[in-house]
Amino acid sequence: MVNTSVNPYLDGNFAPVRQEITTENLQVIGELPPEISGMFVRNGPNPQWSPIGHYHLFDGDGMLHGVRINNGKATYCNRYVQTQKWQAEHEAGKAILNGLLEPPQQNHLDISRNTANTALVWHDGQLLATWEGGAPYAIQTPDLKTIGEYTYNGKLTSAFTAHPKVDPITGEMIFFGYSFAPPYLQYGIVSAAGELLWTVPIEIPTAVMMHDFAITENYTIFMDLPLTCRPERMQQGLPILMFERDHPSRFGILPRHGDNSKIRWFESPSCYVFHTLNAYEQGDEVVLIACRMSSTSLLSVSDLNDPDANIPRLHQWRFNLTTGSVSESKLDDMAGEFPRVNENFLGRQTRYGYVNKSADTSVPLFEGIIKYDFSSNKSQIHEFGKGRYGGESVFVPSPSATAEDDGWLMTFVHDETANTSELLVVNAQNITDEPVARVLIPQRVPYGFHAAWVTEKQLQNSKN
Repeated sequence: MVNTSVNPYLDGNFAPVRQEITTENLQVIGELPPEISGMFVRNGPNPQWSPIGHYHLFDGDGMLHGVRINNGKATYCNRYVQTQKWQAEHEAGKAILNGLLEPPQQNHLDISRNTANTALVWHDGQLLATWEGGAPYAIQTPDLKTIGEYTYNGKLTSAFTAHPKVDPITGEMIFFGYSFAPPYLQYGIVSAAGELLWTVPIEIPTAVMMHDFAITENYTIFMDLPLTCRPERMQQGLPILMFERDHPSRFGILPRHGDNSKIRWFESPSCYVFHTLNAYEQGDEVVLIACRMSSTSLLSVSDLNDPDANIPRLHQWRFNLTTGSVSESKLDDMAGEFPRVNENFLGRQTRYGYVNKSADTSVPLFEGIIKYDFSSNKSQIHEFGKGRYGGESVFVPSPSATAEDDGWLMTFVHDETANTSELLVVNAQNITDEPVARVLIPQRVPYGFHAAWVTEKQLQNSKN
């Protein structure tokens, strides 16, 4: 059994579920709009066995939780992503690899640590489960069975971000991979037809943890932020990964099909960003909106002099491509993470954005959804209710949409008092109203990471 007495990420609704099930005709409170047709899938960490040593939230094996909706009815299934790590440990009947907080193991270098536990992307008829340290894994739909590592016929030789961006107009998928050994950053593009066109190195001074990035119609934006990886620190008894407050943040902007010779770097005050909401072009400026922290200790040591460490708030940066100037502004005092937009407008200016509202708890939990109207600089909140916490909220556009916010927001919510989980469906145009539907899940859905919506048309035209 897992020892839950010492680690909050192995306790309560962070604790793993080990049973994989499929259940049809789920109970629905309210009514699922008949025009909603597709599948909501969420990824997250779910250790198959009791972990070795100190467990970090990022360590768990990937598990997918999916709700397929059609004709007002819903079906649920959950499946492990059967990575090389999962298979090796499954055969051994125990954990083999230790986690991020433990010293590297020299006796298991032949087993990839890729857990494919972070996010999901649909591209070229294929659902991919992603993890930023290795290749994505192809997932069969709608049963969520693992097909295997997806390396684009062997062309993918770098790491692959957990957050690739699919241009809604061109169909291209833009990605990067960072490494703690040179080259520290590589940049690539997959065509709409699923061909990896090229991968090129981008020069940065030292290894950094680069979780996310952004695209506009014509540009790609990298974030060289001072969460650095320096092996020499280990000799001093310090963490290999630390936030260096004295170093500025650097944002690199390059034409989408450019290489290192075309990139321009802009400096701004030291900060960290895990997730971007969107970016777009406006006149001579490139505008980036993201959840900014003044510093982070999520994978390193805490900065006791920074009361705002690890508190993400929505910020905006403007990079003037003519003058080279940078301006940065805070858009909200309220803490929130996991930002999303209507992805039909990704890389273009949007009126609306959606961020999960952070709860004032000792572990990262979300108590509602914030809807931002950037044209009026106002926001509205959908509260989950007392003792109820949710995950990333995905915007699902209406098939007959005539407005950017015409659609629904979907997220898994867990009721801590009743110890029950459900899929929440909220009308995005009336976000403060009660949910239009609550789909009750027959087993607990642990708190996880990122989600995706796959339309019925995509399911019907999938490659598997």
